[in-house]
Amino acid sequence: MKSKNSPHVINSISEQHRYLGLPKPKHPMVSVFRFENILTEYEAMQNFTLNFYCIAIKKNFSGKLKYGQQYYDFDEGILSFISPHQLLSHTTGDPVPPEGICLMFHPDFLVGHALASKISTYGFFSYELNEALYLSEQEEKMIENILYNIETEYHSSIDHFSADVIITQIELLLHYSNRFYHRQFITRKPATHDLLIKLEHILSDYFNSSAVSEKGLPTVQAIAAQLHMSPNYLSDMLRTITGQSTQQHIQHKVIEKAKEILTTTNLSVSEIAHQLGFEYPQSFNKLFKSKTKVSPLEYRKSFN
Repeated sequence: MKSKNSPHVINSISEQHRYLGLPKPKHPMVSVFRFENILTEYEAMQNFTLNFYCIAIKKNFSGKLKYGQQYYDFDEGILSFISPHQLLSHTTGDPVPPEGICLMFHPDFLVGHALASKISTYGFFSYELNEALYLSEQEEKMIENILYNIETEYHSSIDHFSADVIITQIELLLHYSNRFYHRQFITRKPATHDLLIKLEHILSDYFNSSAVSEKGLPTVQAIAAQLHMSPNYLSDMLRTITGQSTQQHIQHKVIEKAKEILTTTNLSVSEIAHQLGFEYPQSFNKLFKSKTKVSPLEYRKSFN
């Protein structure tokens, strides 16, 4: 029996069209529509998931959406990405923006194309909605032009080349989005600087407490949650700004702490490994040597 709080699952693009009061899609696995063409008024679903990809430019949206524990207010033009099975919720305001364009495509639409296996490498599909891409005016025009090309092809007579043309445009859109996200990471330097300070404090507090020996090494997911970010967004931002992912920042802190203990105490390597949250000393030895080119004991001896 379905729980009262279970999310409504929209399984197909055809079902989404019916829900939005749009004409039947021209293709069962891909669709592109303008938000201003939605004429049917309907009540927003409290919780829902889509079983297909959704990329949308939304403008002048008075409503709010919730993804996980985060809220996003679409009060300006942004580009958002939703992958299959993400949980979303409408909270306030209108369920759809008055302006914008939306592209939807089912994973099966990509079968037989290189993008089918590569699409999972675009981390922004798993970003939180509050980590959507803010486009400059020029960037917005570029993305809209690509979506317009897809829209034109979608409304043309479907032939043997239609899927290839549309998928090529989708891949181009993803390439540009990747570039624009990197620009966003770099241009938000004040926010990024604050983030790095918070990250350093979180890691320092964790490794200077008993938490590490009791709970083990901190996970990327746990660190991201404390920073109110999605794991992929945090790692992609850090990699762009510092050249290291969140996992590498954690490992750097492990090595720093290990060096401190090795040079200021007589604890054995096994004891240090346990204190730093490693289940097996061999794992600690392997990580330490991979980062410093010497074993923990060799490092200690160099200070004697």
